[in-house]
Amino acid sequence: MTPIGHRRLILTRHAKSSWDDPLIEDQDRPLNARGRFAATELGDFLASRGLEPEEVLCSSALRTRETWERVAGAVIETRPELHFSERLYNAGPETLLEVLKTAHAPSVMMLGHNPGIAEFARQLLAREVLDPDFRRFPTCATLIVDFQIEDWRDLELGQGAMLDFFTPTR
Repeated sequence: MTPIGHRRLILTRHAKSSWDDPLIEDQDRPLNARGRFAATELGDFLASRGLEPEEVLCSSALRTRETWERVAGAVIETRPELHFSERLYNAGPETLLEVLKTAHAPSVMMLGHNPGIAEFARQLLAREVLDPDFRRFPTCATLIVDFQIEDWRDLELGQGAMLDFFTPTR
C-alpha cells in the first residue's frame, strides 16, 4: 500500500518477445520462452516485496499484454483496474507522461516499449542511476519509483525517488 501523499509507479518494459515468424505484425508478436519466464519472475519479485499495483496501464501490443498476464499470475493479493491503450504502443516519454497523468490509483504499473520506457525512466528520477542495466533497460526491466505528490496530475519529470530496479536473471 502506498502512503497518503505518495504515488508509486512500477514502470516495466515488456518481456522478451518472439521473432520466430517474420510475417507477424509487430503488435502481434508473442513472448518467447525466456520472456514468459522473466515475466513470471517479475511477478514473484513484486509479490515478495508487496509491490502490487492498484491500476495497470498497458500497451495494447500482445507482448505487453502477455507480460502483464504472467505478472498478474504471481500478484494474487489484488486485482487492479486494467487499461489497455494503443497510445502506449511504442510511445515516447511525452505520451507516457500524458497517459500516466490520467491514472487514479496511488500505485500504478505501466507496461510499454523501448526506447520510450528507458528514456521516461531516466527523466522521472531526481538522481542519475549509474547501473549499466538501467541505462540499457533490457526486456522486462522494471523501475519502482516513488513520488511525493497527491495526484498523478501533479507529476513533473525529475521528481522521482528510485525504490528498486529489477532485471530478470536470464
